[in-house]
Amino acid sequence: MGRPGVRGLRIWAVTTLLLAVCGPPLGLLWAAWSPPVRYVLLGGSVELADPETQALIATDGRFAAIAAAAGLLSGVLAYLAGGRDNDVPLVLGLGTGGLAGALLAWWAGHQAGPDDLGAALRAAAGRAVEGPADLHATGVVVFWPLLAVAMYGMLEAALGRLAPRDPGHGGADEPYQIAGGQFDLQAAPAGRDEDRGEP
Repeated sequence: MGRPGVRGLRIWAVTTLLLAVCGPPLGLLWAAWSPPVRYVLLGGSVELADPETQALIATDGRFAAIAAAAGLLSGVLAYLAGGRDNDVPLVLGLGTGGLAGALLAWWAGHQAGPDDLGAALRAAAGRAVEGPADLHATGVVVFWPLLAVAMYGMLEAALGRLAPRDPGHGGADEPYQIAGGQFDLQAAPAGRDEDRGEP
């Protein structure tokens, strides 16, 4: 058995890594699910082909939905896999791993589009080109870690795995704790005075 500190670091690192590697596949799912956003080249600058489009809001919303689902599922799985002595490193791993996974999902989804939108538009000779998936409400990247930690906490509140154990009441021969020490109060045999050693 390793030292508790080393074990906790290992649990934190493994949790972070497992969540991070889930990010790119979810990013590709987000890119495939997002509505197309088309751009045109106007006066040398990249502009939306339809300035009134709601596709940008829908793209952010779908990322938020994926991140929220990933966070809730991460929290449940971490709680089920955890134990009484693993909760702190698991919660830390949910935070760092969830954030890493969300950032990698954003990156992977964006990479699924054209490498250089400007170059693609110049090659299109005035025609609209579909751009890569991108976030405009960037705050949604915290949905994954926040909901993962929140779900873990809700399960703990509901199931009470960390509730302090009831020490119970010991019998007559159980040592009593007094001011950090203990006294072993044993019952004297019937009919004998322990102080005088006389019956």
